Amino acid sequence: MAEGQVTRGTTHPNRLRRMDRWIAATHGGALRGAARPLAVDLGFGAAPWTAVELLRRLRAVRRDVRVVGVEIDRERVAAAGPWAEPGLTFAHGGFELALPGGERPTLVRAANVLRQYDEERVAGAWASLCSRLAPDGLLVEGTCDEIGRRHVWVALGPEGPRTVTFAARLASLGAPSDLAERLPKALIHRNVPGEPVHAFLRDFDRAWASAAAYAPLGVRQRWLRAVGALRADWPLTDGPRRWRQGEVTVAWPALAPAAG
Repeated sequence: MAEGQVTRGTTHPNRLRRMDRWIAATHGGALRGAARPLAVDLGFGAAPWTAVELLRRLRAVRRDVRVVGVEIDRERVAAAGPWAEPGLTFAHGGFELALPGGERPTLVRAANVLRQYDEERVAGAWASLCSRLAPDGLLVEGTCDEIGRRHVWVALGPEGPRTVTFAARLASLGAPSDLAERLPKALIHRNVPGEPVHAFLRDFDRAWASAAAYAPLGVRQRWLRAVGALRADWPLTDGPRRWRQGEVTVAWPALAPAAG
């Protein structure tokens, strides 16, 4: 029996391009090293655009990668059928990821799926999905706006959460804390004083304000300066090459919800 509930299914072409490009850049080694790489687009929604795009973007890393779009709504699975092609299939299912032959995926992408769930259900969903990953597999779970300008996601391995990435079309930002509205379910209710993610966004806004003198050189230069200033107090796991893409990635333990 499929685990989960039907989402609204909202989807648009290129909505997940920032997440996909990050996956290709940071998880490409695992995809290239896998014997038969398999990726899952979990909860692809009312239209299969995101699964089609994921296949195209991952094939730039590994030509023989396969993608399975998994949906809990059987009608959506049926409607996606005409988009199937060699390397791209669609299946009915949920968090249990009952893939044919019990195959374990190298990647599971779950975007805008847990947003509608209670926070208390996140840990169970993460644990279920992570338990089904290949040994070097990755789960990427997060939320973005309707056209993919602002996005925050958590990356998890079989052992659990590793990092949190904040990504944006920089011209759309008034301040880094604008990304708070796209925090994944595990963090969105934690953006309050006393919680680490609140402190991070506070410090990010302060660094952004301090970098205002770089604004005439362009928003990218201001972002680079602000992110660079964060490194003194926060464990950033990436560097300028990713920062230039409008991203910054922080180690999960630094942002995890406070105990209790």
